[in-house]
Amino acid sequence: MPASVPQSPTLTDDDATPASPVAVAGPAHLLRVSLLMAGSCLPILGAVLIAPVLPKMQDHFAAVPGAKALVPLALTVPALALALLAPFAGVIVDRLGRRRLLIGATLLYAVFGTAPLWLESLGAIIASRALVGVAEAAIMTCCTTLIGDYYSGRQRVKYLALQTMCASASATVFFVLGGVVGAAGWRVPFWVYAVSLVLAPLMASALPAPTTDGTAVGGTAVDGTAVGSTAVDGTAVGSTAVDGTAASVTAAGVESRRGFPWRQLAGICALTFFGAMVFYTVPVEMAYLLDDLGVASTGVIGLATAVASAATVGGAVTFARLKRAPGPLLPWVLAVCAVGFGVMAVAGNPAWLVVGAVVNCVGTGMLLPALLTSAMSRLAFEDRGRGTGLWTAAFFGGEFVCPLVLLALESATGTLAGAVGVLGLATALVAAARGLRT
Repeated sequence: MPASVPQSPTLTDDDATPASPVAVAGPAHLLRVSLLMAGSCLPILGAVLIAPVLPKMQDHFAAVPGAKALVPLALTVPALALALLAPFAGVIVDRLGRRRLLIGATLLYAVFGTAPLWLESLGAIIASRALVGVAEAAIMTCCTTLIGDYYSGRQRVKYLALQTMCASASATVFFVLGGVVGAAGWRVPFWVYAVSLVLAPLMASALPAPTTDGTAVGGTAVDGTAVGSTAVDGTAVGSTAVDGTAASVTAAGVESRRGFPWRQLAGICALTFFGAMVFYTVPVEMAYLLDDLGVASTGVIGLATAVASAATVGGAVTFARLKRAPGPLLPWVLAVCAVGFGVMAVAGNPAWLVVGAVVNCVGTGMLLPALLTSAMSRLAFEDRGRGTGLWTAAFFGGEFVCPLVLLALESATGTLAGAVGVLGLATALVAAARGLRT
């Protein structure tokens, strides 16, 4: 790390204490982590699986008025539904419980996801896709919340980074899978949604319900501040105030004074909304940027996208290995993203465009777990579902508006490369502003 980079607090071994009494090694632990990662990939499945068959869908519904606009909506409406409903899913998570909602939503995901196999109306298919987004909102919120419940400190950073890696890698896999099975017909990829019928019973048997009995729900946040929790039996739970003084409170006393940390979470959610646009620019626009440079081969475009996707995974791995608090790192991570955008904006050939995309994606691979870990460190157990829902809404809201923002910037600058350059400048300004705060 360069000498000019501020040395952020390291994560101590004490931070590795799980936030819930669950095993952190062995087959049960491996199965639990695998199920949480698989569940986190289901919203990615919904976002990219049918992209390769959209032209075939377009041909099938060619006689439907407005089909040219409605068919692409079948791809994007789950993300919109997820963004709108994730905050409500978070409230339900806190009230009904993470595990119960996750299992139910995973079952409904299969029902809604496979519905287009027998639906004939384009409008009905779009409606079923919106319901997929509803299920995705619950699944993503529950999986992320459970990671926060089961683990803390260094382990939480590790598994949130792993969540980013799995999501990034699965996007490429699902795109290829959709293209392969879509060769048999545009409806065939919808069978893949039935995989959640396998996941749901495994989740029911392998995921323990997190507890708030005061035994292991406290922990140290990754930014160095203490995250306290209250015991449900009314006994006192010791915690450490952010100024280093000791505090000892009762459950009843805290509950009467504790409010949801709106102010603390608002800033990180706003940054996440912007960060999602930064994160999705390369996956969404890479093919168009290559096309503008004269690359017409789908094989070359696919290879370039895969290389960028691998760089995202590499960034997530790097973040997990740094063992540093996310707050002080965020300005530098955003700066890396901005540099990548700058190279892409001025690239005069495909090779330099790929170089810029790789630099940017290394940054975005670090950005997502940094934002998510920073948000989780601000939440006590009782607020974690609602807070995760708000963070998820911010992220997928940014994903949804990303192509719209770039389209507007392209109209203003005259080229897509120019639009990417403007976004890079904005990213640099956000990085500078964030750096002045830390």
